[in-house]
Amino acid sequence: MVERRVDAAALQAFMTRVFAALGLPAGDAALQAEVLVWANLRGIDSHGVQRVAEYARQIEAGHMHPKPAIRVLRETPSTALIEGDWAPGPVVTVYAVHKVIEKARQTGIGWAVIRDTMHQGAMGYYTERIASAGMAGIAVASNRPNMAPTGARVPGVHNSPISIAVPRRGGPPLDLDMATSVAAFGKIQVAVDAGSSIPDDWGMDEAGNPTTDPHRVRTLVPAGRYKGYGLALLFECLTSLLAGNPLQIPRAAGDQVRPGTQNSAVAAIDIAAFADPGQFAWHVDELVGAMHRLPLAAGAEEVLVPGEREERTRRERLREGIPLPAGTVAKLQEAAARFGLELPAALG
Repeated sequence: MVERRVDAAALQAFMTRVFAALGLPAGDAALQAEVLVWANLRGIDSHGVQRVAEYARQIEAGHMHPKPAIRVLRETPSTALIEGDWAPGPVVTVYAVHKVIEKARQTGIGWAVIRDTMHQGAMGYYTERIASAGMAGIAVASNRPNMAPTGARVPGVHNSPISIAVPRRGGPPLDLDMATSVAAFGKIQVAVDAGSSIPDDWGMDEAGNPTTDPHRVRTLVPAGRYKGYGLALLFECLTSLLAGNPLQIPRAAGDQVRPGTQNSAVAAIDIAAFADPGQFAWHVDELVGAMHRLPLAAGAEEVLVPGEREERTRRERLREGIPLPAGTVAKLQEAAARFGLELPAALG
């Protein structure tokens, strides 16, 4: 299927109008659009605008609240437990980012646990915001099981993502953003949109067998086998269990988890509490340079650091436009028709 390229600013403006039509206040609609296009610009298409149909369904079913009552349930000088009220993920997570940065400036560290949020998009967006404030950022999330523990053939844990970012002096933050599965479920959805097959180590079918057909994937495979599984299990402890809102263990009869519910943790570390911030950023630059200067393995062209490939993709897509597969274009066209919105020219 032929993909189309669309200007990032035009795509973001269109998505803002879509989310406003779905009932989000203007500022929240703009933030929701920004987070999705941020992911597309960096080649993280699994967490980009292809999510629009899913989010629309969640709002219309009453699972996602376009105007949530976000509130702090418990708080100390360094910590906060935040009730998200099933907010659009970016809305409550940016709220938490501001709070942990403020706390870190006062005490050296800010740590927030969010309960009852909806999909948060690419977690690297939030840690990059923290790093851009001159701090080290950490973010993890957990949801209902979609990944098989090592040795199982059905889901038992979520492929919980983690992002860690630190500021640099000579470039964008050094930002790791990864799922604990070989591939995020969103990549399966992108393959469906593109009409393409997937590698046979991404997911398993209903019988627990590897499959290259994205339509047949029912269970994700952990990255590094027991290592990805172990990380995912402990991330559930640091998010859902810490929030008193478990998602991966049986609940009492009648106590149902709302579809799409996530729990999350966001932390900011004030570098000045440990080291000179300027020297730290310089050392990060030196560390990046040391990776680049390593002797190459046979067949390798270069050594990259986390986030470097995404930054190159961002620059290219700002120039050339964001490529969208036919299935994603169809989702955007459907949203435009439904809400009477004008599409970006490239998608009409």
